[in-house]
Amino acid sequence: MTTKRNEDPVDMTEDATPSASAAVRPYPKPTWVVRLIALIACLFCLWHVAASFLWIAPPSALREIPTQKVLSAYMLPMFGQSWSVFAPEPINGDYHFNVRAVIDVDGEDVTTGWVSATDVELSMIRYNLFPPRAGIQSTEVASGLAGAYNKLNAEQQAVVALDFAKDGWEDWMVGSFDKLEDGPSTVTYMEQEHLSTAYATQIAYAIWGSDVLQVQYRVSRQNVVPFAERNDAAAQRPEPSMSTTGWRAPVEEPGQSRDNFGDVFRAQFERTQG
Repeated sequence: MTTKRNEDPVDMTEDATPSASAAVRPYPKPTWVVRLIALIACLFCLWHVAASFLWIAPPSALREIPTQKVLSAYMLPMFGQSWSVFAPEPINGDYHFNVRAVIDVDGEDVTTGWVSATDVELSMIRYNLFPPRAGIQSTEVASGLAGAYNKLNAEQQAVVALDFAKDGWEDWMVGSFDKLEDGPSTVTYMEQEHLSTAYATQIAYAIWGSDVLQVQYRVSRQNVVPFAERNDAAAQRPEPSMSTTGWRAPVEEPGQSRDNFGDVFRAQFERTQG
């Protein structure tokens, strides 16, 4: 005896796949927050491209919009770049920044020997596939100071060689410049002098501790072997040109971390001495 099952037959001809209208679902519209973020990102990209173009372009009136100060503040130190490795005036010399100090040792003023901050920093990037930017700071400081120093006349350079080792020395130095007859502007030089002294101060604290009373620095530039003598095995590099300042009172900027700078520089200095 057979029993009849009460089931409906399956229609094997029916398309079991979902309809096209059911499969395609429209994406939700972006919220105003997403749109705002996208707009800000686009505006930032446009500004960065424009700033980079103005930075590497030849000097012009266009470069002053925005002002050079705003442009420099944005591009340096992270995005700075130049074409100085290419013709017609490629880099053809090395800058060095050397520092010494007068320190208090048991109540007696002791003058230290010279230390090449540039040699210490270059050791951070030599044979390093991921060199830190800290490895070129003294070179940039030296280059800026040498460029400003070379624009001074002989009388102004004589003022630079004097000792200004008391509080308020920068005003005293400006007053000494003002007493001279008309000559090249010293505004740019004083900016570089302040920066160089502040950098030398941090180096001195890192090496000799907090008992630093005065700092002195000198900048040297030594050209490479002239191109015409490149195949001469006996060719020697020209003697370096030197820019030496007098003694200066230490300078520190607000917000500077003496400890952080010292931890990095001192560790590298000790490696080079070992």
